[in-house]
Amino acid sequence: MEATGALRRAFRWTAAHAPWSAWAWRHTAFTVSALPLALPAAGAVTYVVQAPGRTPSALLALLVLGPLLTALQRSRFWSLLDLEVPAVVHEGRPLSPRGLLARLRSEATWRQYGYHLLVAPVAGAAGALVVLAWLAGAAGATAYAWAAAVPWQERTLGWTSQYDLLTGAGVLLLLLTPWLAAAVARLDATAAAALLGPNRAKELQRRVEDLAESRAGVLDAADLERRRIERDLHDGAQQRLVALAMNLGIARATLTDLPPAARAVIDEAHREAKEAIAELNDLVRGLHPAVLEDRGLDAALSGVAARAPFPVELTVRLTERPGPTVEAVAYFVVSEALANVAKHARASRCGVTVVREPGGGGGPLRITVTDDGVGGADPAGGTGLTGLRKRVGSVDGTIEIDSPLGGPTVITVELPCGL
Repeated sequence: MEATGALRRAFRWTAAHAPWSAWAWRHTAFTVSALPLALPAAGAVTYVVQAPGRTPSALLALLVLGPLLTALQRSRFWSLLDLEVPAVVHEGRPLSPRGLLARLRSEATWRQYGYHLLVAPVAGAAGALVVLAWLAGAAGATAYAWAAAVPWQERTLGWTSQYDLLTGAGVLLLLLTPWLAAAVARLDATAAAALLGPNRAKELQRRVEDLAESRAGVLDAADLERRRIERDLHDGAQQRLVALAMNLGIARATLTDLPPAARAVIDEAHREAKEAIAELNDLVRGLHPAVLEDRGLDAALSGVAARAPFPVELTVRLTERPGPTVEAVAYFVVSEALANVAKHARASRCGVTVVREPGGGGGPLRITVTDDGVGGADPAGGTGLTGLRKRVGSVDGTIEIDSPLGGPTVITVELPCGL
């Protein structure tokens, strides 16, 4: 059963690549279509060879015909091979002097002319070779038919093995010509992708820049949304909870003649309201602390250091305030680092330094968190350092963790301030 399936696949593959198949004729048509598009370059070369003084006029003619030839080549690839060669986008209007000058200076333009002057003539010659191969193969495969058409008395060759040789060679040439056409088409497509389309390295660089810009926009939008939610919670639910706690406190203080069961209910509700306010405050600080937006990184980190369960020596030196996104990342990096120290390091004290030195366009923001704990921090151990790496990486920052066994642990973070 398996052998039958393999044989069926072999038959299908042979039929799909036979000389009469659509595959063979599509590649043949593609290679032959290179002939008329090779004529301008061939004519220009012939024109110059006959009279070298005509070189400027020949080059001018090619410069004028270049955009048309490029468009025709792209159409040929798309129509016959379903291959799209991306167009090169030039800056400026094409008919303005500045636009024409920009086109002439563009390396993409000269790559296209290189294709028309070098590759197109070779592709045209290969197309002519494919046509000759088809004709020779057909003539050889029908050698006996040609011999039969010649009157007997005029035949120079009899029904000999030479006709068998011509027939066999013709059939073999018919079988190989489609593969020759396919190879020429593949080489032509490779050259077109490299010369007619945009520079791949520059296109990749442009895409990376676009992705970086879009990611920065997404980060800014996410940070803006966090600030909006923080304001809504602070101005809405938090204020309602504070009012509720105050009313319950007033009720507990003034309604002294209530039964003990009712007073117990009021006391419990008052306690729950205060706990809800505390939890909401923590949630708001986790989203985006208002002090960070209002007073900056120094004041916000001072609050984080004051809430830590161990002494924190905080140093903040900023020559220029970073952008909101980088500022938020720096705040959460320090907060998470101190939380990790409290959970895992068993440290008695910690030092946090946030420095931004002056530089071209503002230097990077450097954060250093040092503790005197037990050390041995491993990002793969689920200690929260993996989250730090992801948060720092979201703005193309770098993080280094030095944590030998026995301590101390030093976490160094650099955040670019171009966002």
